Amino acid sequence: MATTIDEITINYEEDGVVVVKELDKEVLSKGLWTTIVFRFQQWEKAKNDYSVDKYIIRRYKKVAGEYKSQSKFTITNKEQAEKIIGILEGWIK
Repeated sequence: MATTIDEITINYEEDGVVVVKELDKEVLSKGLWTTIVFRFQQWEKAKNDYSVDKYIIRRYKKVAGEYKSQSKFTITNKEQAEKIIGILEGWIK
């Protein structure tokens, strides 16, 4: 488990294959509750290649000195990301 925000990652390896490959991350909030947006790709066994970029927003809570994942929301493609951006832009203008 991660004890600092810098240690938090979504990289995941299984049988020597990086199944979830973290490409980037941005911290939205820090503290006992931390929110991070990750850009990542997933290994697609059938294609023998990685997926298009995906995005996930994760909330972590620091408990007993370690960050534990509490909730997550995955944005599965560029079109969905653009739709969310458009909605948010409309709300904040």
